[in-house]
Amino acid sequence: MANIGTLLFTAFFGKKVGDDSHGNKYYRSSLSAGKNVGRPGKERRWVIFKGKAEASKIPPEWHGWMHYSTDTIPENSRFAKKNSWEKDYLPNLTGTDYSYLPSGHKESIGKRDKATGDYVAWKPNINN
Repeated sequence: MANIGTLLFTAFFGKKVGDDSHGNKYYRSSLSAGKNVGRPGKERRWVIFKGKAEASKIPPEWHGWMHYSTDTIPENSRFAKKNSWEKDYLPNLTGTDYSYLPSGHKESIGKRDKATGDYVAWKPNINN
């Protein structure tokens, strides 16, 4: 959820340009509102996240718009269509109970396999 300052700035200067599939709302401002902040001479662009603010919740098509890579609103571009090979969004699970822990990790439930003995340490030949 956005803080009160962002919500007030959005109410006075924001123009909504679209939503994404996660419920995030994207805004732009005129050149006069905040023109000396961020990228001088460019409109200001921001997102109001649905739920917790997590940068990884911005889909790739909106990421390009947010970072001025394109001026095309994603809903009107070819990037708005999802390809068959694209996976659904998965939040960053690092630091949660659902984070990936490989076998042998000290906090993992599984046990690490014992060394098999197929490793032979290198020894230098000192007879030459």
